[in-house]
Amino acid sequence: MQRAKYVLSEVMVGLWRNVTMTIAMIITMAVSLFMLGASGLLYLQVNSMKDFYYDQIEVAIFLNNDVTDQQRSDLDSALKSDPLVAEVIYESKEQAHEKFKTMYADAPDLVNAVKPGQLPESFRVRLKNPEQFQQINDRYKNTEGVETIVDQQRLLDKIFNILGAVQSGALGAATIMAIAALLLVGNTIQVAAYSKRREVAVMKLVGASNWFIQAPFVLEAVAAGLIGSILAIGLLVFGKVFFLDGSLRDLTELLTPLGWSDVLLMFPVMAGVGGLVSAVTAWVTLRFYLRV
Repeated sequence: MQRAKYVLSEVMVGLWRNVTMTIAMIITMAVSLFMLGASGLLYLQVNSMKDFYYDQIEVAIFLNNDVTDQQRSDLDSALKSDPLVAEVIYESKEQAHEKFKTMYADAPDLVNAVKPGQLPESFRVRLKNPEQFQQINDRYKNTEGVETIVDQQRLLDKIFNILGAVQSGALGAATIMAIAALLLVGNTIQVAAYSKRREVAVMKLVGASNWFIQAPFVLEAVAAGLIGSILAIGLLVFGKVFFLDGSLRDLTELLTPLGWSDVLLMFPVMAGVGGLVSAVTAWVTLRFYLRV
C-alpha cells in the first residue's frame, strides 16, 4: 500500500515538475489520437456507405429510339428469367422525364431544355451480385433494341477511391503525429529521469528494484496518453455535434448516418493505443537510453 502511494505521488510530482513538456506531450498525443480516431471513423463510414450504396446499385440498359414492341418484350422476358438478375423495372420515356425533373428541380433552365420524349426508355436491373456486371454486359450488349448499358458501380468506385485516398491521407498524418508524440514522450521521460538521477542512485543503493524505480516514469507517460485520449474523444464529439450534425449537415446528406456508438467506440481504441504506446516508449527509453 505504501509503495503504491509513493508511486502515485511521484507520478503527480513528475507531471507537475515538467509541466510545460507535459502539456506539450498531452496536446501532441491528443492531436495524433484525434487523427487516428477520425481515420478510424472514416474507415467505418466508407464501409457503411459501400454496404448501403452497393446494395442499391442498378444496371441501366438504355434502348434505341426505334426499338420495337417485340424487341422490348423479348428483352424484358430474358432479363426476368436471368439467374443473375434480382429485379427488373421498366422505365418509359415519360417516367424518365419525370424522374429527370425531380432530380434537377433546382435547375429549371436545364429541365425546360429537355423535352418529354428526348430521354431514352430503359430497363433498370438490380443484380444478385453487383460484381457480375461484366457478364450481364457481355450477354445483352449486342441484343436487338439495346443502345448502351451503364453500370452505376463504376461511378461509385471512383467516389470510393477518392474517399479511400482521403482515408489513407488521414492515417498517414496520424502516423506522423504519433511519431512526433513518441519522440516527445521519450524526451520528457529522459528529462524527468535526469532531474531525479540522485534519488534514483540512492534507491539503487538501498536495493530498490528496477520496476519500482521505473514505475513512476512509465505511469507519467501513461497518464499523459490517457489524458490525450480524453481530449481526442472530446474533439471527435465536438466535430460530430457542431460540424457533421450542425453546419455541414446539408453537405453530408449523401453520407450514411454516423452514430454515437461509432464515435464512442473510438475512445477505448484511442485510450488503449495512447496508454500502451506511451508506456512502451517510456520503458524503452529508460531501459536502453538511461540504463536505470
